[in-house]
Amino acid sequence: MKIGRVVGTVVSTINAPAFDGRTLLLCDLLDPSGRPAGGYLIAIDTVEAGPGEMVLILDEGNSARQILGVPGAPIRTLVVGIGDELTTA
Repeated sequence: MKIGRVVGTVVSTINAPAFDGRTLLLCDLLDPSGRPAGGYLIAIDTVEAGPGEMVLILDEGNSARQILGVPGAPIRTLVVGIGDELTTA
């Protein structure tokens, strides 16, 4: 699991059929304190997240494919939650 912030969407006119009808989000990665960690991921949105929202990102291909029910698809990364607050001990 990773933490990120949605900074935009990705539009693809030609893609694998598994991406049809799915929203792709561009997410900046955050460190455990909520600051930018450097780097980004493109993830399929499963929770209708919007720009500026802090999100939970699942970056494990097989788990992502199981959640979407598309075995063998070229899918690795999903946004699976929207975070309201980040607290570290």
